Amino acid sequence: MLGCGTVGTQVVRLLLEQSEEFAARAGARLEVTGVAVRDASAPRDQAVPRELLTDDATRVATSNDLVIELIGGIEPARTLILAAFRAGASVITGNKALIAAHGPELYAAAAAAEVDFYYEAAVAGAIPVVYALRESMAGDLVTSVLGIVNGTTNYILDEMSTKGLSFDQALATAQELGYAEADPTADVDGLDAAAKAAIIASLAFHTRVGLDDVTVEGIRSVTAADIREAHASGCEIKLLAIAQRRDDDHARGISVRVHPALVPADHPLASVHGAFNAVLIEAQSAGRLMFYGQGAGGAPTASAVLSDVVAAAAHRVHGGQAPRESSYADLPILGPEAALTRYQVQLRVDDQPGSLAIVAGVFAEHEVSIDSVRQSAYVGGSRAVVTIVTHRAAVAHLEAAVAGLRSEARVLDVVSVQRVEGE
Repeated sequence: MLGCGTVGTQVVRLLLEQSEEFAARAGARLEVTGVAVRDASAPRDQAVPRELLTDDATRVATSNDLVIELIGGIEPARTLILAAFRAGASVITGNKALIAAHGPELYAAAAAAEVDFYYEAAVAGAIPVVYALRESMAGDLVTSVLGIVNGTTNYILDEMSTKGLSFDQALATAQELGYAEADPTADVDGLDAAAKAAIIASLAFHTRVGLDDVTVEGIRSVTAADIREAHASGCEIKLLAIAQRRDDDHARGISVRVHPALVPADHPLASVHGAFNAVLIEAQSAGRLMFYGQGAGGAPTASAVLSDVVAAAAHRVHGGQAPRESSYADLPILGPEAALTRYQVQLRVDDQPGSLAIVAGVFAEHEVSIDSVRQSAYVGGSRAVVTIVTHRAAVAHLEAAVAGLRSEARVLDVVSVQRVEGE
């Protein structure tokens, strides 16, 4: 094993404690031969025998049947994994950043060496999303994947929603409880979710999708006022990873994005609380499938790692190989303007006869139909606040409609624009 943090410690503990169980499942005894760490003399959890610790990562990577990589980041993880493949080892990793950045290179190296490459733990912790998309859905056509795949941001938004906290207050609480790092950038700016979205889209649509193909927006700009307005609209705000196939008269390809969005309260994702994750897959034949569970943490993530370990070990004993990269579809990656979504637009308007008709005309002019209209408040005098939710349309049309509203004399101000996902 390469790396021995919270997850790695749990992996070793379970392998040692349940060795007979794993031997029965894999068809051979699994022996932990070494755990490579940066400093072998540093204090460690007693679950990891000290005699297993070493600072010789290259030896661990190149002298075993199976190598578990839990270092994280790009280097030295990439170099060590490639060395493991060349030495004939199968590799199990939870490194979503590495896969999003160098997936094709790693797939090719594993195929050339005729070894397995598994990465269930890279997406949504204990939830078997990778297996579902790579194997269970191989006989179907996936049309979209919508998910909460970052527990830190879900916890922060949930605290803001249920306790009325500001973003800064909720983030501080998450850091105190260990849900957020001292530097929360990867989580709150959506980068962690974007790496997972790239992996999800690659698997779902049989197309190579990299991190640069994902449109990303984090949650730093979400305010307590946004949460209150969401509640008034019967919604929750969630940070969503969205992978969507589009095949119509206007566009063909896939869009992949991460951003906060309003989710109707009766939608399954709206009730995902705390640090939990959930992923909703829509497929042509299977319809809607939902996966829900703990998306992070030592034991849950170790569960995903060990499922891959058993599969790779069984292949060593009985023959067989993990699925190879499937990128035959090679669908175009669409720009953010081609994504299909709904908007909730809050306007401050001149409350005179005909104002709503003018607003509706702007939407119609840009091929956007309106789902609902709510007058939420009077500002005073002849001014009113109106909240409009659209039907689904391309972002390019929605943005053009918003620009048109800003230029209308009867529209005094576009107060806010929020995306709405989930129907």
